[in-house]
Amino acid sequence: MTGFFVTATGTDIGKTYITAGLVKAMRAKAIKPVVSGFDGAQPHAGDAAALLEAMGEAPTLENIARIAPWRFAAPLSPDMAAAREGRAIDLAELATFTRQNVKDGLVFVEGVGGVMVPLTDKHTTLDWMAEVQLPLILVTGSYLGTLSHTLTAGDVAQRRGLKIALVVVNESAESPVPLAETCDVIARHTGLPCVTLARGASDFSQIAAKLA
Repeated sequence: MTGFFVTATGTDIGKTYITAGLVKAMRAKAIKPVVSGFDGAQPHAGDAAALLEAMGEAPTLENIARIAPWRFAAPLSPDMAAAREGRAIDLAELATFTRQNVKDGLVFVEGVGGVMVPLTDKHTTLDWMAEVQLPLILVTGSYLGTLSHTLTAGDVAQRRGLKIALVVVNESAESPVPLAETCDVIARHTGLPCVTLARGASDFSQIAAKLA
């Protein structure tokens, strides 16, 4: 398998933004198997549509279903969103789908929520990542509190034997500390490579170079 699993310290941190940017910069493919808060009446407005557009594909319902088969309407954790529809995610099926789509070329797998968001009654995104064993891109912000969140997420992932290829500090709307300083502290405490991304940036070459 050739690919990366894009995860984060929480929700609304910038996973889709960064995944789409890397897809364009590296001429790669992407999937987002699990989506919460999906509006079938406006499929072009969702995360899966953003990834399809980055790949140069139309955000049709058919194409969205191909890269995001587990779609739920409620903007909640997947286990809760699925329960509201009388459904449930099967971790084995999810892992199999992920592996099958990470075979040819470079593929980015975008997770859902943060590292520990619940997927089922018993499993979290961490279990999903452990099943597929792809190197991780850990996306975090530059908000107050990000250091604790990032160090915690990194520690949890590494304790499960997962490799973190890169930490990306995506500039938050409120950023009390310079990006470079935040990245330096993360790198010093974790020993992991870390890069920064200014808010609204469109140049992903620095991140792509770290992954090449």
